Amino acid sequence: MLSNIKTVGRLWHKVLSRSLQTSSVLQHDSLFVHRDTPEDNPDVSFEFTPENEKRAEAILAIYPEGHKRAAMIPLLDLAQRQHGWLPISAMHKVADILELPRMRVYEVATFYTMFIRRPIGKYHLQVCTTTPCWLRGSDDILNTIKNKLGIEVGGTTPDCMFSLSEVECLGACVNAPMIQINDDYYEDLTCQDTEEILNELKCGNKPRAGPRNGRFAAEPLGEPTSLKSEPPGPGFGIRSDL
Repeated sequence: MLSNIKTVGRLWHKVLSRSLQTSSVLQHDSLFVHRDTPEDNPDVSFEFTPENEKRAEAILAIYPEGHKRAAMIPLLDLAQRQHGWLPISAMHKVADILELPRMRVYEVATFYTMFIRRPIGKYHLQVCTTTPCWLRGSDDILNTIKNKLGIEVGGTTPDCMFSLSEVECLGACVNAPMIQINDDYYEDLTCQDTEEILNELKCGNKPRAGPRNGRFAAEPLGEPTSLKSEPPGPGFGIRSDL
């Protein structure tokens, strides 16, 4: 019995003394834990403009009594569009409107990366680097932006014109590689396309959104490769004796 106890003890010692190997922790440039700053603290007042107050009332009217909390994401989005990003005082305002604990609003605002928790530039460049875009050269697009603007992921240009983020799938995989700039998608990109888009934005112009390779949307580029003939009539492929 004693020898068995000693053996078990030696085994546990080996297990506990082993160096543990862990994978690297991926970081995101979004802010998930609030820290008071001069521009983002509870003492900074936030109120909806009269126009946005009417929009907020219209949003709330969509939802029946007892389900007003479902308006949280639209109201947070409205606050962000008004302010340019989402300060904690705006989250408090939404919590007051919905009569919810502030923690419920924090949970939503820090979960979705669509909510920007720090000041950003006029143009928010979101580069998708998930597998389909990566296979089509999203790293080259990201590096082009970095070199062109002189900033890293999570950074903002000194003139507060551009901010750069690296994001997960934006749902335009068939048009990879692509980037989202504010509300617009720019798809089927090359490095040259990316530089042209940035140059147009610098000049105060609005680049044409959508595919950049001649496609209208997500249809095949060039001639169709399937379903090219008339569909067969009724009974096609059925045995003659049936």
